Amino acid sequence: MALLWAVFKVIGHMDDIMDEDSELIIGWARLGVLILCMGWASWYDYRERRVSNEHWIVWSKPIIFIWTLDLLIQAPHWSVWLTASALLAYASGSVIGRPTFRDAKRGNRVDQIVMIWYAISILGVVAASYRFASTTPLDVLIDDASSEATLWWSYVGALFTLIVIDFAWRLRFIHGGADAKALMWVTLLFPSWREVPVLHNASMDDLVLHLPPSLSLLIWGGFFFILIPFVLLARNIASGSVKSFSDATMAWMALSIPLDSVRHRHVWILTDTMQLPNGETVLHHQKRAPRQTPSNEQFEEHIKRLEAYEAERIWVSLKLPLLVFLVPAIVPLWLIGDPMATLLPLLLP
Repeated sequence: MALLWAVFKVIGHMDDIMDEDSELIIGWARLGVLILCMGWASWYDYRERRVSNEHWIVWSKPIIFIWTLDLLIQAPHWSVWLTASALLAYASGSVIGRPTFRDAKRGNRVDQIVMIWYAISILGVVAASYRFASTTPLDVLIDDASSEATLWWSYVGALFTLIVIDFAWRLRFIHGGADAKALMWVTLLFPSWREVPVLHNASMDDLVLHLPPSLSLLIWGGFFFILIPFVLLARNIASGSVKSFSDATMAWMALSIPLDSVRHRHVWILTDTMQLPNGETVLHHQKRAPRQTPSNEQFEEHIKRLEAYEAERIWVSLKLPLLVFLVPAIVPLWLIGDPMATLLPLLLP
């Protein structure tokens, strides 16, 4: 009810909103929602190594509300509204699953409702494609299209981005389900760069073609990921764990921790016992995490072997979720925008 009341209030004061810089206000609202949702999700992922579907469902409500305000202000054709609905419909499959005709025929009410939602959204996409058939993506890039056509093509680009992220998840290019859902959620929040309040957008204006905001956030997160070896090296030096050349080779890719704390951390153990040909048992340090995550029983047996050897400190590889790196990546996304717009001028003469 509160949501409906707010929408009706906005409609009643539409003229006042249009007099303000509504696009900038909504852009900052989107940025605030991004920080809150991603910060909360990264905390869940770091502590529990999972983010419930309920989190993304709850935080989809602000997206719907902001979209409603934005579309009410721009007042596009009904087919543009249904194209926006198509984005939500496709992304919903990652949290509620895809409906099937078999379950719909059996009377599954949720599948029936979602399939009707799909059908209406597809109708809108088809109708909009006929309406904007004379406008091409190139026209949008060179700013030779109407605002309505530009808005619709931005939604089409966002839909394509959702499909790419979804297939990357299904094909295991993106391993974590929470990571894929987060990128899809960001795509819904920022369908195009028009919605991102970039602080210094001079470099953005120099390029015509840009990466989608969600993929730009992923790339900025990758830059923060590069800092991990330096952080690990500093922490290992500070803890006094670098005492030999062998330690130095491990210090930039692993963390040395007390054995008695390993059960309470999300890590892969790299240290294990090894028996030499002469019968002596020594510690051996692997430089790579295992390809398959050990079961709880295997993990416990591994610890017991190290305890029997009376090891005090061991090397571990941290299980760091991608979401942890996407949160600080919000800062350069807001300050600079597309990383390619900044890097390409430096690489090209």
